[in-house]
Amino acid sequence: MQMIDIEQLPGEVTTPAVSVGGQPILDSDIAQEMQYHPADSAGSAQLKAARALVVRELLRQRAAALGLLQEGDDADDQAIAALLEQELAVPEPSEEDCERFYATHPERFCEPTRVSVRHILLAAAPDDAEARDAQYHQGVALLETLSQTPERMTEFAQRYSACPSNEQGGELGWLVPGQTVAELDRALQHLPEGLHERPLASRYGWHLVMVDAREEGQQLAYSDVADRVRLSLHEQATRRGLRHYLLALEADIGVEGVALDDDSGDSLMQ
Repeated sequence: MQMIDIEQLPGEVTTPAVSVGGQPILDSDIAQEMQYHPADSAGSAQLKAARALVVRELLRQRAAALGLLQEGDDADDQAIAALLEQELAVPEPSEEDCERFYATHPERFCEPTRVSVRHILLAAAPDDAEARDAQYHQGVALLETLSQTPERMTEFAQRYSACPSNEQGGELGWLVPGQTVAELDRALQHLPEGLHERPLASRYGWHLVMVDAREEGQQLAYSDVADRVRLSLHEQATRRGLRHYLLALEADIGVEGVALDDDSGDSLMQ
């Protein structure tokens, strides 16, 4: 979805009026909705919030037209749920579809890869450029020494690391995805065994990483994940069906100020 282009005065942030079927979506409502749509900028959050309110109003107006809207605090939610159940037909995936999806996406149905890791955290706040630069250079110097004498990893962790694991010589044990800070977690999925050659950045500073062992995840048997496969395909079909349904409502009811896109129904899927 893109906001319609408008001319802006320097220093001002202006947005076009948003309405659904002639019913305005208030700026104050969009501002309130933004807290539920984290994004990398205020503009992106505003766009997501406006889209979510437009989707809700489209469905509310359609439900009202069909006589599904009743009195009560949860009337809108109940009416929308009844509307989607009535008008959004999503076929169940066949067994053949499920088996094909399983075969073509093996990475989605695997045991997690495990890595045995030691590290040294050289702490520096993300907004402290001077400290991050100093800690990076210290990390490079320590790695040069460790590349020649890796057995000093325990000693250096105890001396330099700001992580509580320093008491165990930097030992983090066996890790699976999601068990450490996101930036380090992503890197660990791809690092080979041994000492990584450069410091790795995270919000906490710089990490010097030694991967002692890797156990690659093995694909699970289809019989063990058949329900997950079926659910994945059903969710995909629901997203496609909801997208087409919302675009049809947009064309029929009319939306001003924003235009729906492929992700417009995601808030309803969460």
